[in-house]
Amino acid sequence: MEATAGQKRKERKKRYKEKFEKALQEYNNVLVVTVDNVGSLQLQKIRIALRGVAEIVMGKNTLMRMIMREQMVANPKLENLLGYVKGNMGLIFTNGDLAKIRTIVTSNKVPAAAKSGTLAPSDVFVPAGPTGLDPGQTSFFQALNIATKIARGSIEIVANVHLIKHGEKVTSSHVALLGKLDIKPFFYGILVTNVYENGSMYPAAILDITPDQLLAKFFGGVRRIAAIGLAVGYPTEASIPHTIANGFKRLLALSQSTGFEFTESKAFFSQKAAAPVVVSEDKKKPDAGKKDKKPEKVVEEKPPEEEEETTAGFGGLFGDDA
Repeated sequence: MEATAGQKRKERKKRYKEKFEKALQEYNNVLVVTVDNVGSLQLQKIRIALRGVAEIVMGKNTLMRMIMREQMVANPKLENLLGYVKGNMGLIFTNGDLAKIRTIVTSNKVPAAAKSGTLAPSDVFVPAGPTGLDPGQTSFFQALNIATKIARGSIEIVANVHLIKHGEKVTSSHVALLGKLDIKPFFYGILVTNVYENGSMYPAAILDITPDQLLAKFFGGVRRIAAIGLAVGYPTEASIPHTIANGFKRLLALSQSTGFEFTESKAFFSQKAAAPVVVSEDKKKPDAGKKDKKPEKVVEEKPPEEEEETTAGFGGLFGDDA
């Protein structure tokens, strides 16, 4: 029996080695995943969803590293992937669209209750409202500093409570309270952490970057390089077109101010002169814009009145006969 069991173990190891070597040779891209709290049934569903487009390979890390070191003789780029084979992980081999494969893998999640001693994969909130628990169980809420009140013979939570923060350790009190409230706060599934693509390794978050965002970042860098080159006077491939354009503008300005013409300036000014003048509709109509204007009042200027001749104010003193 022992010999038979040993032979079976060797046969399984041989088949696994052949399968892993074939995957390393046939596929150029690999998704490095973690499978914490993932059950066999859930893993089987993901295998079915990826059938024909990707292949999941799980196994002992020591055996996987040994096979990869052997394959590094033919493919030295595998050394970049070797350092990520650690912990509770697996590899998904594919030659297809990495973003689509990751979406298929991460969308398969199952709700799960909180477990004491584990790290919370997400924030946990307890909603306000009635709990259906009798007043004798207020000790659970008091231990967690949750404000409650008694309404209609049951415990009622006053406000929404941020019970567990992301990355925080789940305690037995958390588990007891969530169990009494029948809350399954977490969703467990395969998590994609890193990507191996044609020998290059990068975080899986880079898959979220769209081509438009990538082009925007690239041209933003080009504009900065051009601006620096123009500011310090150092010519670069990004700044040379702007330098030539600015020099041509100066030549046109000198040509116009001095009257000295050359071939390019003649072509530029003749084209500018031949350009049609666009006249707005308001300018075409002579009375346009005058309808709304009120007629201006004409103020008649009166001629200045002639001053009567006086004899220095002595006329009233001596009379008219004087």
